[in-house]
Amino acid sequence: MNQDFPANPGRDARPAGPGSKIFVYGSLKRGFNNHAFLRGQSFLGTARTAAGFRLFDLGDYPGMIAWPGDQAGVEGEVWVVDAACLARLDQLEGTAEGLYRRAAIALLAPFAGQAVETYFYLHSVEGRRDAGSIWIERKDRR
Repeated sequence: MNQDFPANPGRDARPAGPGSKIFVYGSLKRGFNNHAFLRGQSFLGTARTAAGFRLFDLGDYPGMIAWPGDQAGVEGEVWVVDAACLARLDQLEGTAEGLYRRAAIALLAPFAGQAVETYFYLHSVEGRRDAGSIWIERKDRR
């Protein structure tokens, strides 16, 4: 397990409500290979996390972890998703298997102070490529 998971990233995943806000930063973004999982949900806008987070290349998708030295944050999108979509996302992200953990994330304006969750990668990123703050999907991965 990744020992760098933030001690207090907010709170653990809350039960799905009628409109849960989720921050996506990788293959779920518009134009990326897993975006179909968000079909029928509401795009609210682009966003950036507060400093302290970093993306690592896991192959076809990134993993976000706490990274104390980061000053840029991570760029992504905020969506409002219904309970059924949130359950599909949890399955995709492997939350039951301990691959990712859905938890609160601090975002900068215009989403600062809002209840938004994201998926934190829970395993070691040792030996993985540092993907920085923006996930760019490579065409040769498809």
